[in-house]
Amino acid sequence: MSVENELKSRLTAAFAPERLEVVNESHKHAGHGGDDGSGESHFAVLIRAQVFAPMSRVARHRAVHAAIGDLNQRIHALALDISAP
Repeated sequence: MSVENELKSRLTAAFAPERLEVVNESHKHAGHGGDDGSGESHFAVLIRAQVFAPMSRVARHRAVHAAIGDLNQRIHALALDISAP
């Protein structure tokens, strides 16, 4: 499974988001540091889920990184836009 699809799967399972967008931005970083040539190293994620309502910004980021788990090792850059709907 691609990193993009795995991100979508894990985030959906963990947070049941009302809105989820995972954008592969790796093409913008071709040849830059952190580009491993896989075409799956840089992502932007927008996620809206009710579970984030009581959480601080730091807690939200920690929760997303925990849900992503071992995929963190395969991703060089991850831009996160996380909030409750």
